[in-house]
Amino acid sequence: MGEGLGAVGAAEGEVCFNTAMTGYQEILTDPSYAAQIVAFTFPHIGNVGTNDADIETSSPAAAAAARGAIFRTAPTEPSNWRSTDTLDSWLKNRNVIALAGLDTRALTRRIREQGMPNAVIAHAPDGKFDLEKLHAQAKAWPGLDGLDLAKEVTTAQSYVVNEGRWQWPLGVQEIKKPKFTVVVLDYGVKRNILRALGDIGARTIVLPATATAEEVLAHKPDGILLSNGPGDPAATGVYAAPVIKALVESGKPVMGVCLGHQMLGLALGAKTLKMPQGHHGANHPVKDQTTGKVEIVSMNHGFAIDTATLPKGVKETHVSLFDGSNCGIELEGKPVFSVQYHPEASPGPQDSHYLFERFAKLMAKKTKSAA
Repeated sequence: MGEGLGAVGAAEGEVCFNTAMTGYQEILTDPSYAAQIVAFTFPHIGNVGTNDADIETSSPAAAAAARGAIFRTAPTEPSNWRSTDTLDSWLKNRNVIALAGLDTRALTRRIREQGMPNAVIAHAPDGKFDLEKLHAQAKAWPGLDGLDLAKEVTTAQSYVVNEGRWQWPLGVQEIKKPKFTVVVLDYGVKRNILRALGDIGARTIVLPATATAEEVLAHKPDGILLSNGPGDPAATGVYAAPVIKALVESGKPVMGVCLGHQMLGLALGAKTLKMPQGHHGANHPVKDQTTGKVEIVSMNHGFAIDTATLPKGVKETHVSLFDGSNCGIELEGKPVFSVQYHPEASPGPQDSHYLFERFAKLMAKKTKSAA
């Protein structure tokens, strides 16, 4: 029991915990959280309000993203110069149900020990609940295993982005003289990934998750990015992995992020597995085995590539220093790499921005060799 916030009704999903201390708006609008209920371990959520600039969904189809949220304490009145709305009102407008006043430390411990449960959260202003119906709803929800959610959050049609990251005091600036054309396969892409590509001089063309290799290559891209997204990579990989395999064979530079990383692994012959509690937060240590450096990164995933299944010629480049799970791969002899985490850092530390520069160098080298 707790205090209801946001939308009224009931929502089912997989409950995960997120350890980030900032960026609750970006987290709740990340399409990768589709079909999930996010429990925040940081107790003070909502104190800087919300605004239109920090929304991470780029496709109208992904307007809801996270299905629900759980907070330790009820949000206070916002105090921030960028705030345009309260968290409660913003959640209502996005049809997201939230609960406050729960013991999130106990919930986090439960998830760590027993895994991420399927659950239903409900908000009724009159306090009247049909508990039997809610129990049945939670029991009937099938969970994320075998669930292809990319089709639910992807764009319905292609669109072009020519903008860089938000910068004080200018805000978001247009990229007027792009150096590269990048096609993004949208499995649930975050807006700041598109802006990070703009920062390396890319004009970005976003295509639906179901686009064919022929449709991608018809744009004559200098590079291809496989985006983040929700759901089981094996389910999305049924139609996406053959396309990705063909794009790799085309010789074009390919970069994968999160779900895109997992599906690149599938396309190259590896397998994925469901993690008991996943990785969700902005404070995860990862080692780049190509440089020996450790970076603190933002993560949001409940599936991972099974390192034991990586085929010959596919090199593991990054590993989690929390549990040793795979966090990056590259295809030897090809301009192809991917990471499990979020290098666009929204929210999170900016240690991994260099990966976009690495992608730019691969594109520049390929363009120069083709000239």
